[in-house]
Amino acid sequence: MTDWRSIFGHAQPYEPQVDGIETAIEAARDGGYTVVEGACGTGKTMIALTAGIDLVRDPDTDYERVFVLTSVKQQLRQFEEDLETINENLPDDWCPVSGLTLVGKADVCPYNREKTAGFDDGNVYDRCETLRDRTRDLVGEGGDTTAQNLAARARSQQIGLADSGSQGGTANYLETAGEPTPYPPDLPEYGEGGPVGAETEYCPFYAQYLEDLPEEDSEGDAAEAVPYDFTTAGMITPEDLVARSVKHGTCPHSVMGAALGHVEVVIGNYYHAFDPTTTGSFTGALLDDSTFVVCDEAHMLEPRVRDLVSDGVADATLRDAETELSRVIQPIKFEREGRTAEGGSKTADADLVRGELNDSDVTYDELNRTLEFIRDLRAELDRRVTAHLDRKHRGWQSNLTDLEDDEIPLRDPGEPAEDELSAWAREAGYGDADWVRAEAVGAVVARILNEAEDEDRTRAAPAVGRVLGEWYRRDHTDYFREIELERTWNETEPADSWRRAYTARIALHNCVPSDAIGDRLAKFGGGILMSATLEPMDAFTEVTGLQYIEREEDRPVVERRYGLHFPAENRESFAVAAPKFTYDNRGRAGEENPTRRQYADAVAKIARVPGNVLVGMPSYAEAEWAAGVLEDRVDGKPILLDASTDDEATESLKSEFFAGEGKVLVTSLRGTLTEGVDYSGDRLAAAVVCGVPIVNTSSPRTEAVRRAYDDAFGDGFTYALTIPAVRKARQAIGRVIRSPEDVGVRVLLDERYARDSWDSVREFLPENSEFQPVSLDMLDVGLERFWSRLESDSS
Repeated sequence: MTDWRSIFGHAQPYEPQVDGIETAIEAARDGGYTVVEGACGTGKTMIALTAGIDLVRDPDTDYERVFVLTSVKQQLRQFEEDLETINENLPDDWCPVSGLTLVGKADVCPYNREKTAGFDDGNVYDRCETLRDRTRDLVGEGGDTTAQNLAARARSQQIGLADSGSQGGTANYLETAGEPTPYPPDLPEYGEGGPVGAETEYCPFYAQYLEDLPEEDSEGDAAEAVPYDFTTAGMITPEDLVARSVKHGTCPHSVMGAALGHVEVVIGNYYHAFDPTTTGSFTGALLDDSTFVVCDEAHMLEPRVRDLVSDGVADATLRDAETELSRVIQPIKFEREGRTAEGGSKTADADLVRGELNDSDVTYDELNRTLEFIRDLRAELDRRVTAHLDRKHRGWQSNLTDLEDDEIPLRDPGEPAEDELSAWAREAGYGDADWVRAEAVGAVVARILNEAEDEDRTRAAPAVGRVLGEWYRRDHTDYFREIELERTWNETEPADSWRRAYTARIALHNCVPSDAIGDRLAKFGGGILMSATLEPMDAFTEVTGLQYIEREEDRPVVERRYGLHFPAENRESFAVAAPKFTYDNRGRAGEENPTRRQYADAVAKIARVPGNVLVGMPSYAEAEWAAGVLEDRVDGKPILLDASTDDEATESLKSEFFAGEGKVLVTSLRGTLTEGVDYSGDRLAAAVVCGVPIVNTSSPRTEAVRRAYDDAFGDGFTYALTIPAVRKARQAIGRVIRSPEDVGVRVLLDERYARDSWDSVREFLPENSEFQPVSLDMLDVGLERFWSRLESDSS
């Protein structure tokens, strides 16, 4: 048995860290889970890593790795830094703990990172797979097209370039991650006259990786292709991985896949454990009882997994699948009709289609039937969207720019029943087989087209087939079906078509992901789930399936709660008894009424405190209203408004907020600036949350989730809406106090936080005793008293 204190990265653990580490180790030895709500400063990251690494290094356990899952990039970096700290402080005779961070191809592909050879973030996956297939095909031809020769051929282009005197005799090497690669910026080609005929682009990085793999009949494994030693490398960040790989001339993403089953700590995102596509193709080897799993920011586990295990397919994808099916059907159809393909030549693909059909259990008649089904489904989708817009937006054809995102429910969201699209299909003569067989048909179509075009592209037909199969198989209580309308703009569509203004999607939503979460967690040997905002714990363990693991599998689930242990005199917390900030009370954004006037007064008072102030509103529309109010009422402080924009714009706004003198930042509580952002030090002096940020309850999808939670847990409104909303509010106000030296004010503005009533949320504030209930007119007094005391203490 190891001593976890030898692993712990600091000289002395906090008391909660001692309890947390020892509790997690004990629970995991019995195959169980520890659920930790720990305030900022608890040291949750170090708790999880220390416990997990101790179990992995203990020869008396079967644990082989720690698998960290987090939904926040900043937290991902925190795990990397803490593992580096652990390695820096290990006993001298210990090997460093090996670690690896998982990222996508777009982040590690040398060509995509430098945007050369026609790569960009939009095409990197398809382009990569095509090049890999071509490289494998070249290697498979034998002769001089071995993997070694292909890589050497790319290297020789540089030597020849230098010898020719081009560019002053200097070869033009592709560089990335601070390292020159052995290859040119453009893709090499295997020349004409070779075994495959015409010149063929290939990937030299992948060729080198194939060369480094052990022979198939050897006893080695893919880890032998990793160009560094696990036992001495320690924590390998994505930038480290790229630098080490390209220096050797090998593919970083392939190296990542080869290494992930052998390192002691793997750091990734929730989709690395819960997304069916990712686990099926990449991380599946980690999903067993030799893995100790860490779910960080676990309050996000339920909504993130709900999205990952839901499904859908866009109208454009249905159209593409229709085209793909037609292209596969056409050669046989033309042959039977004695017709010729375009250009006057007999189609050359009929034998390929027949051969693939003979090798599968899919028939030519099924290809035609599936094409007919998808074509009719798309026509029905068009009819339903048009009818919906006619009902809701009379004359919409002349006002396309005024349309907003929308939902078209396919059943009453409050009453589980067969959806209208399934009923339409049945009445149109499409039966069970048409739904179920679409998946097999789609797979065959993709195989035929990829072979015909010698290009392994992502095809639409398999995605459509998968969704149709799931649509048929899933129930109507836990799953909700609807048509989603996302506001876009496409000039190529007719001026009076809804397709010019919308992307439509038939969507299959998993309303209750507890089974999916619980089933996946049950595959791991044990682990820890942690966040600053998990209370109430019983609700959390229910919606994540942990109670099922404890009850049905007899595996322990242990709860721990660690509050703020920073000096209480450095903070003040108010729950202000303002009128409920609900739509019924406040009306539309910009409407003048008593509720809005009282909130405007209160937010302005808080905005005037010294230093930076964060204002969290229930939506971006309300944030825009609040920013306008503050512009009129607060002098001497810039007012920054966060909008629903891209990451780059958000990062720029955050940097502006942190720089210079005090400012006010107004944002939506559903944005990215109220969770996972470090506002430590003097970056934030106060945070105010206006209202309880419950999502739009009129949304059909929200109503369906609420009804499904009623059936599953007994109180859908509390479980599906109220508790997640309070967690959002707690995350926002938790930005203020991040270290023992931080000073600031936290304000919850809404009487539901301050008073006990039928819709009070005060019971969901574990630290409610800190949040003093005050009236609006006493808020001024409380703020002044706090800042005056601080000034007095500092003088």
